Amino acid sequence: MDVSQLSWLSANDAARAIRDGAISSEELVEACLARIREVEEAVQAWTFLDPEHALKQARALDLQRSEGRALGALHGVPVGIKDIIDTGDMPTEDGTVLHAGRTPDRDAAVVATLRAAGAVIMGKTVTTELATYAPGKTRNPYNPGHTPGGSSSGSAAAVAVGMVPLALGSQTNGSVIRPAAYCGVFGFKPTHGLISRHGVLKLSRSLDHIGVFARTIEDIALASEQLVGYDERDPDTRPRARTPFVAVAAEEPPMPPTIGFVKTPLWERATEETREAFAEVTEHLGDRVEEVVLPESALRALEWHRIVMEAEMAANLTAEYEKGRDRLSESLRAQLERGRGYSALEYQAALARIPQVTEGLQELFDRYDALLTPSAAGTAPQGLSSTGDPAFCTIWTYCGMPALNLPLMRGAGGLPLGMQLVGPRHGDARLLRTARWLVNSVGSDRP
Repeated sequence: MDVSQLSWLSANDAARAIRDGAISSEELVEACLARIREVEEAVQAWTFLDPEHALKQARALDLQRSEGRALGALHGVPVGIKDIIDTGDMPTEDGTVLHAGRTPDRDAAVVATLRAAGAVIMGKTVTTELATYAPGKTRNPYNPGHTPGGSSSGSAAAVAVGMVPLALGSQTNGSVIRPAAYCGVFGFKPTHGLISRHGVLKLSRSLDHIGVFARTIEDIALASEQLVGYDERDPDTRPRARTPFVAVAAEEPPMPPTIGFVKTPLWERATEETREAFAEVTEHLGDRVEEVVLPESALRALEWHRIVMEAEMAANLTAEYEKGRDRLSESLRAQLERGRGYSALEYQAALARIPQVTEGLQELFDRYDALLTPSAAGTAPQGLSSTGDPAFCTIWTYCGMPALNLPLMRGAGGLPLGMQLVGPRHGDARLLRTARWLVNSVGSDRP
C-alpha cells in the first residue's frame, strides 16, 4: 500500500486495513500528520494538535491488536474533534479568549464513545467564536481567500484536504451543512436528540446537534452507528433500538426514490449558478423529482428559530456576557442582547411552533423519500470576515430533521456547490440510503 496515500483512505477502508494487518494505526496516523505538516499552514484547521500524543494513542491501539483483543469499528482511525467538544486530555477553548487554557477533566459523551470504538482522537479543530458567527483562522481548502464556512470550519476543512477521514462538528443553525458545502465534503446533521451533547458547549438545547464530516456516505454511516444512542445526561436523547446505519445505507432502495425539490422561501437569495445547477439536477432526475411548495407554517420558521436560538444562547452564555462582554465580537454581543430582550411570551410561542411546523413538514414524507434543497445560497463567499449565510439550513435545524450535504457540484473557480438532502425525523439511515442512490444517479466530480 502506498504510504503517501494513506491519509486519503476512507474510515471504512482504514479500519479494515488495520484489522487485516495491512497497515498499522501508527502508520496511518503518521501519514495524516505528514499531510497536516504539508497543508496546515495554508488551511489552518487545527487549534490543538500534539503529534506525539496522537502517535502514542495509535501505538497503544496497535498493541491491543497484536495481543488479539477485541477491536472496535473505528480501531486505529484518527478523528478530528471540534473545539467545543470536551476532551479530558486536551484543551477545549470554545473559540474564545474567555475560555483560553480551559482543560476539562473528562471527555464529552461522543469522545468517550469514539475512544470505545477504537478511534484515535487526533486533536481539536477550529471553531468560530463560541460556535457562532465570528470566524476563526481556518481558510477554505479550495481557495484561501474564501470562507470555509462555520462554525465547524476546522472539521470540514481537515476532512476535505485529507488530514483525517472523519471529524465531529455541531449545528445550531447551519454549522455542519454550510461548511461541508463550502469545503466539498459530506456533512451529516442527524435528527435532534439522536447523538448525546453531554460535555459539549451548550448554546441552545432546543436546536443544538452533533454532526459528522467525512469523504464518503459509508463513513458517515459508520461514524453515526457508533455515536447514536441514549444518554441519560442529555435530556433530549431517548432509549431506542439501535439503528443499523451501515447496513441500511448500503442497501438498494426497494424502489427508486421520489425526491421533493424545495426552493424554500429564500430562493431569491440563491445565486444564478445555484439555480442553474439545480435545474440541471432536477432535469437529470426526470420523473423521480417534483417541485414542492412548503406549507405556510414553514415560512416564518426563520424568525421563530432566531428567537429560540438567541433567547437560549443568552441564558446559556450569561457568564460570558456579564463578565467578558467587552471581549466578545460585535455580532455575538448583538445576538445575546437581542436574546435577553425577548419576552417570555415571545420565546414560548416560538418554541411551541417547532412541533407544529415539524408536523406539517412530516406530511411531505408520505409522498417523498427525501427533500432536495440548496445547502447554501452558492459557493463559499470571498473574504474571511463572514462565514456565509446559514439560512438554507434554518428550517431543517429548527424542526430537528436529519440533513446531509452532498458534494456533487462545482461552481465558479472550481469551488464546491452544496446540495442538501433532508429526511423525516428518525429517518436518518434511510436518508443515507437515498443519498447513496442520488450520488449514483447524479454522479460526482469530486477530486
